[in-house]
Amino acid sequence: MQRLLALGIHPGGMIRHSNKLAGLQFVITGTLPGISRQDATEWIQQRGGKVGSSVSKKTSYLLAGEDAGSKLDKARELGVRVISIEELRALVGGEE
Repeated sequence: MQRLLALGIHPGGMIRHSNKLAGLQFVITGTLPGISRQDATEWIQQRGGKVGSSVSKKTSYLLAGEDAGSKLDKARELGVRVISIEELRALVGGEE
């Protein structure tokens, strides 16, 4: 429960934190340290970002964890910026 609260997920509805990720499209791949893909998706959405399932030219960032596979290759091929969970948090000023 503490982890969900730290991510801004509260019983009774979600709290929107900011719109710092508005207009940005993310794709998630690999195993993220300390957070599930579902929690990361909700975290991004709460801050105005969108999360897709496949990498394309419209993808702003690939959020990559350990054992990232073909999505990482595709992102590199298309020149999509690859970031870690720490870099994602830095995009919103370290907001948890």
